[in-house]
Amino acid sequence: MDHQKEAQFLDAYKEHTNALFRYCYFKTLNRDEAKDMLQDTFIKTWQYIQGGGEVLNIKAFLYRTAHNTVIDHYRKKKPVSLDELFEEGFDTSHDTPTVRDLENQIDGAEAMKLLDKIPKAYRDLIFMKYVEELSIKEIAEILDEPANNISVKIHRAIEKLKEIYHDREKNI
Repeated sequence: MDHQKEAQFLDAYKEHTNALFRYCYFKTLNRDEAKDMLQDTFIKTWQYIQGGGEVLNIKAFLYRTAHNTVIDHYRKKKPVSLDELFEEGFDTSHDTPTVRDLENQIDGAEAMKLLDKIPKAYRDLIFMKYVEELSIKEIAEILDEPANNISVKIHRAIEKLKEIYHDREKNI
């Protein structure tokens, strides 16, 4: 294995781990599943590089791999009932959030309510652009679409969010 490729991979791991975790967590809202997907993303990437694959943009490649890992996860996932969760020991009585945690949850919950009202494809684009701070070009590479299409979709997503927000404000 080329030591230069190994060093580049390790640099990418250090640089992108937190952002990729947030991406996976946003997709699953489950910390353990997000960690597993993150691990799978880096394993798949390492195997690709070790197998001689050429990666021109490691950030876009990692997000594309994470995106595909999330899709694979949902294809394999079976539904879990609330009864099963309680049987396995799910218990919320020990959770004691601070006031700041509650404020952040409320702000986050309000944002998620708005995002939930737009199509999933738009939600994903908004997350990648404004939470993960990916460029249009990087998003286009991840989703394998022309950058122009991505720009248009992000613009439409923002317009839709504005419309929903203003409608909500009128009804309050």
